[in-house]
Amino acid sequence: MRYRRSVALLTVCLCWLAFHPAPAAADRSGDAARAVRRAEALLESASVTARAAARRLAAATAAMPAAQRRVATTRGVVVATRVEAATARRQAERARAEYAEVADFYATAAARVNDARDRVDQIAATTYMGSTFARINVLVTATGPQDMLDRMGLVQQVMGHEQTEVRTLIGARRDARAAQDRAGAAKRVAEEYERIAVTKLRAAQAAQAAAVKARQAMYQLVLARQTALRAAQAQRATVLAQYRAALATERKVQAALRGYDSRAGGVRSYGGGRLTMPVQGWKSSDFGNRYDPYYRVWQLHAGTDFAAGSGTAIRAAASGRVIQAGWAGGYGNYTCINHGRLGRYGFTTCYGHQSRMYVHRGSYVRRGQVIGRVGSTGASTGAHLHFETRFGGVPRNPLRYLPGCLC
Repeated sequence: MRYRRSVALLTVCLCWLAFHPAPAAADRSGDAARAVRRAEALLESASVTARAAARRLAAATAAMPAAQRRVATTRGVVVATRVEAATARRQAERARAEYAEVADFYATAAARVNDARDRVDQIAATTYMGSTFARINVLVTATGPQDMLDRMGLVQQVMGHEQTEVRTLIGARRDARAAQDRAGAAKRVAEEYERIAVTKLRAAQAAQAAAVKARQAMYQLVLARQTALRAAQAQRATVLAQYRAALATERKVQAALRGYDSRAGGVRSYGGGRLTMPVQGWKSSDFGNRYDPYYRVWQLHAGTDFAAGSGTAIRAAASGRVIQAGWAGGYGNYTCINHGRLGRYGFTTCYGHQSRMYVHRGSYVRRGQVIGRVGSTGASTGAHLHFETRFGGVPRNPLRYLPGCLC
């Protein structure tokens, strides 16, 4: 149970948080859940409607920074992938142009090979048809030495021409093979850049779709926050009334405990040492003041909460006299046990939100005796024990008096 704590005040506190986004760590997994738990802790005394609004607002507020980063990130990815796709397209176009140029060169080289082959084939055919004998006849029929020399020069020219044509064919083939290799390499490069361009384009399209989805999610989150904020603000009057009631209950409890101390007068001193754990459970909320930044007020959670299953046994933390046992507003079923004087003040432990109470005012109980059962009565968001240690009616942190292990 949390005293001096206004549900709607803190609901509006969460509204304040809605306009002051959480730090960057809020995008880590589980932050929204932690924000919801904090909202529930702060708004324990609120109505069901106010608590539901606060939970929705807390969850939406905690999720907002991550959503904002996703939108910014996806926008950046879209820009980057579009640039990469455009670069890849330009590289592919250059590679295609280079391939076309090399392919043209190869076509020219192949044409030269064909021409050279035709000429060599013609020379070979002529030779096969007997041109060699014709050359010999030319030399044999010479009329003199000078005629012989002239005719031999003519034959050498013919043979030199034939050899040149053969060399031309060989060179043309070599050039054609080199051009073919370059064309093949250029084609592979062009195909690779085409593949990269297609991949980058698909990545850009996927990034665009993710960006659209992120913006839609952001829009839905903004709507959810606005709805939750309106719902939280609508609960303001109710929460203010509950806040005043919580303050009144706290004043009554303190007055009742001070009154008992005054009447008890010379009651014995407490000598029981450290308290026994009142319940087997885990600490779910600490003692202390919580600040509401909207109204700029401090609100006290007057005890420590221990979550436990409904119906779990609640035991007296020390021996003493029951001085209060009954309904106490937001505390629900509430029992207080006086354990004597500790220093100048009466030392009392109190137990809130019980589902059942087994003791009555005036009863004497011993340390460890079952005095009730865990529940969720009063202003409570779930089954737990609200445990207090009070001195002269004023609450102090129970963890100072319980075992350090909480066991």
